[in-house]
Amino acid sequence: MHGFNHFLHALVAIALVIASLMVVWEFSVAVLQSFEKNDLAHGFLQALGSLFIVWTLSSLIAAEINYVQTGVFHVEVFIEVAMITLLRQLIVEPVNVATGAQNLESIFNAWHYGLLLSALLVTGILHKLVTSSDKKKENV
Repeated sequence: MHGFNHFLHALVAIALVIASLMVVWEFSVAVLQSFEKNDLAHGFLQALGSLFIVWTLSSLIAAEINYVQTGVFHVEVFIEVAMITLLRQLIVEPVNVATGAQNLESIFNAWHYGLLLSALLVTGILHKLVTSSDKKKENV
């Protein structure tokens, strides 16, 4: 079972690397298309959304490396991924609405945006609480 678990973690690591390469490729294509269309502002913000996905994958890769080396998986990784996802949504959603990439039923909604900001605040506080409690454990 231990060997099979290592095999599964190797598969997860390979999948994370492949996903990261694919997102970097998508980022490159988005940048090139924005230059071709001469729409740098919109293209930059769309490419920034792709970079947030790379940031998420990078956090997961770092967590996987830490787990393989130490056998410990920190809960703060999930909190960081949630924060990154919320940040991406806060940036990409208004761009999609402004450019008409979304249909009329999903017009910019201040209530929805406020909930996203609230969720980001809650995950930020949670992250601070978890990381500060980890530091206290290390000092004891």
